[in-house]
Amino acid sequence: MVKELAKRVFEIEAKAILDLIPRLDENFSRAVEILLACRGRIVVSGMGKSGLIGRKIASTLCSIGAPALFLHPAEGAHGDAGMMTRGDVVLAISNSGETEELLSLLPMVRRLGVQLISLTGNPRSSLSERSEVTLDISVAEEASPLEVIPTASIAATLAMGDALAIALLERKGVKAEDFAAYHPGGVVGKRLLLQVGDLMHTGEAIPKVAPDTPFKDVIYEISSKRLGVTAVVDGGGALCGVITDGDLRRTMEGSTDVYQIKAGQIMTKTPKLIGEKDLAAKAVRVMEDFSITSLMIVDEKQRPCGIIHLHDLLKAGIV
Repeated sequence: MVKELAKRVFEIEAKAILDLIPRLDENFSRAVEILLACRGRIVVSGMGKSGLIGRKIASTLCSIGAPALFLHPAEGAHGDAGMMTRGDVVLAISNSGETEELLSLLPMVRRLGVQLISLTGNPRSSLSERSEVTLDISVAEEASPLEVIPTASIAATLAMGDALAIALLERKGVKAEDFAAYHPGGVVGKRLLLQVGDLMHTGEAIPKVAPDTPFKDVIYEISSKRLGVTAVVDGGGALCGVITDGDLRRTMEGSTDVYQIKAGQIMTKTPKLIGEKDLAAKAVRVMEDFSITSLMIVDEKQRPCGIIHLHDLLKAGIV
């Protein structure tokens, strides 16, 4: 019974979101263009649960470099409306479109000449009539049997807010490095800011052997550098290949006289490489795609200038 109720909630809320697709008309496009042209802040406002969603929308807009703030409409009526200035755009959220506290802000919106975009479930409401653009977020039914708890309508509001933000992100041409600048902390920041060069081992820490290095010395180099791999370089220092501890094990299993074997005979001649300026997150993807635990970094002359291991990425919190 409980699972059936949960399933019904999912189905109703999913339908509420999908029902928004046919409403993506010129009003949606115009709303995005108004937000794009905003030279001030995007002031998001809504009461109750609409307000909570409004805070999230404002936060999302800030994360893509669109300055936004949340204005509580009740507080706005008692002085906080001073947050609004000419050049701002107001994004007002009200399912009924008749929220008294929200409507009380509209005279100041008009006085400042601020453009108003409304997200409402009632396109014929007072809020809609006073808006430059109205985005219809009405739903056929709420997921609650009581029909008074905002559920599907909240899901639709959140989805419409996300759609505006992502469309605005694309129109602004926000790149990964731009997004990273707004998220310097946490896992998001690390994934978008840390480069391979910030984590790689360099200099004497890079394991290296020559193609004619005996098998036993290859074992020593891999063991002493503790990275599970060694580069094989020619006389000019250019990378010829790599040998992993897995290569060592396979060689020992398949040969009766491993101590006659040289490094050049067992190396992988075309190893996976990565650039020093590549994101560390890219290194993780390459390692996952090819089931390897380390990557060599080479300079313009194909000489090893660094090596990065999965453990380095784990320690940095990238994985």
